[in-house]
Amino acid sequence: MLFLVRHAHAVPQEEDPLRPLSLHGVDECTRLVRFFSRNGAFLPSQLWHSPLARSRETADRLAAGLTLDAARIEVPGLEPDDDPHIILERLNALPPQTDLAVIGHCPHLARLATLMVRGKAKPFFCDFKKGAVLALEKSDSSHKRSDLPRWEVAWFIPPTLFPLNTSMEIAPGL
Repeated sequence: MLFLVRHAHAVPQEEDPLRPLSLHGVDECTRLVRFFSRNGAFLPSQLWHSPLARSRETADRLAAGLTLDAARIEVPGLEPDDDPHIILERLNALPPQTDLAVIGHCPHLARLATLMVRGKAKPFFCDFKKGAVLALEKSDSSHKRSDLPRWEVAWFIPPTLFPLNTSMEIAPGL
């Protein structure tokens, strides 16, 4: 399973040019951890992240909160305006049963997901809000026009599905 994760909310550049996670972003990560700790649907063996602080911190918080025994790897080609074909080539070369999370930015993640699912990078097929997670599985077929391997959506979790307050309980089974 491949998980595409948009980093959690970051502080504005005027506040800190490195743009680490904001308190809201920390809360978003906490909600993701709570959600996935209850259902076990997010168990990557590796977490790829960009060199930007907000992406790395999101990966670190997910790994620590879920006690994942997963390598966190800074990967070039995951910044907001990078060409999604670079990462797609690496993903397509992975063994089929690799469980991997890619924590990145928009518009890169939206382009990458659209390229994988539709065979072209635009128009975007989903709205990647901060903290959203898209799970994809590689199919045995290819896109007719691009001949790129086809990926299928297993599920998509937008951040609006999580409670706004981390003290609220998530319904059992979610």
